Amino acid sequence: MMLYNRMKIILLIAVGILMQMCTTTSNDKDKGNPYQDDYTKIASLKNRDKWNGANVHDPTCIKVGDTYYLYSTDAYYIPPNINFKDDPTVEIGHTPIRSSKDLVHWKFEGWVFDDFPAEALAHVKENNQGKSPDGIWAPYIHQKGDEFRLYYSLSYFGSNASFIGMATSKSPSGPWEDKGEVVKTFRDSEMNAIDPTVLSDHKTGKEWMIYGSFFGGLFCMELDPETGLAKTKGDQGVVVARRADGKSRVIEAPEIVYNEEQDMYYLFVSYDSLFTYYNVRVGRSKSPTGPFLDYFGNDLSDTTNNYPILTYTYMFDNQPGWAGNAHCAVIEDEGKYFAFHQGRLAPINLMLQLQCREVKWLSDGWPVFSPERYNVVDEKSGFTESDIQGSWEVIELKDLLELSDKGQLKIPVGEWKYTPKAFNTSNEMVVSSGSVTLENDNYKITGVKVNGDTMVFTDEDGTEVECKIFSGWDWENENKTILFSGILPNGHGFWGKKIIKSNS
Repeated sequence: MMLYNRMKIILLIAVGILMQMCTTTSNDKDKGNPYQDDYTKIASLKNRDKWNGANVHDPTCIKVGDTYYLYSTDAYYIPPNINFKDDPTVEIGHTPIRSSKDLVHWKFEGWVFDDFPAEALAHVKENNQGKSPDGIWAPYIHQKGDEFRLYYSLSYFGSNASFIGMATSKSPSGPWEDKGEVVKTFRDSEMNAIDPTVLSDHKTGKEWMIYGSFFGGLFCMELDPETGLAKTKGDQGVVVARRADGKSRVIEAPEIVYNEEQDMYYLFVSYDSLFTYYNVRVGRSKSPTGPFLDYFGNDLSDTTNNYPILTYTYMFDNQPGWAGNAHCAVIEDEGKYFAFHQGRLAPINLMLQLQCREVKWLSDGWPVFSPERYNVVDEKSGFTESDIQGSWEVIELKDLLELSDKGQLKIPVGEWKYTPKAFNTSNEMVVSSGSVTLENDNYKITGVKVNGDTMVFTDEDGTEVECKIFSGWDWENENKTILFSGILPNGHGFWGKKIIKSNS
């Protein structure tokens, strides 16, 4: 009898485990994040196949067939007391390549370059007292016919004696052949030859490259569509976006995208320190060469701060905060748009995680980014009043740099000092039968209506704020949810996440 009881217990345990496995499998899409944000334990080189989106900085992405290919800057988080180069079989190259089928799970594919391109290296060393760069920065991938063109940046940190070159391949995974100079700059140049983005004019077929970082701002120059290099050798282009005091106030990382439905060219740019307050803003134009106007009609080539703010430092509940949310790439994928940028995980801001966010367009033609990273979930095409009833976390994406310690604008690597005031934090909003309970310093929303994937809030003065709704993923609470994103009248981004209570 004792043996029978033991066998019965073992059988019941086995059945229970099997049922639990079945339940876990069936709910995979409903529970659990696909990877951990803190990748300290897998940071070394031998774990590169587990990195997924870890160690992604300044991403650029292209879709070929059913596969996305992503390229990024040479940047790695190396925790203290960790032997990063712990795989002697691997020689680290430059410009990492990753591939994905779903924009969530990324496979490490190796590097574009085995070594620094010779012409670019010679220019940087010659104009920086013989100093060598520590990596290749800010690539941009562009397909022209059956040729893939990978634009890359070589410089020395803090210098504008820099070089943008181009390599080509018949495959997005290589091998690559360096074609040399597209544009180069010197220490006395007005601009800085890094951070390229390239676009073909959909009407004329002309090709344009916008580039730049700090200094004189962002510049637009014409390319030869046949070669992908400068149409006129030595041309450095004309300014299209800048900030006052460009040597200390950051504007960089341009990304230009044409939206056929809007019939507009959108120039996304990044402001402020990449370690902390890095944020994305955007202007638009009927021409790929500008002028690009912001949310309030200001020209990006003027020296006023431009709006809207599409990303910034932020912190939802149950998460330490994301900083450095900028240097974005934007792609169109069968009518949908996605933005890619790095995020730095608080409190040390040295771990780099790829952030992929769905992009939607408001009725006035301005883009908004999802408040949460993309994950594969069942999507809805339309929402009802009942969908939005309940409690939400909402965040206003304010420009915190002016409110915080300006001494943190330029921060050496590893010397960021964590402060909660450096993050836009969330407030609770309650929606009940079309009425809204939410109040903060800048606005008081009292009502809301839903139509399809659009939410329209009304404030106490009757002003309407349009937001787009997303079927999304709550990374902080690890479940499916509903999200919204819009632009407040002051040009600040407005993010919301519905709190779904777990049944477990």
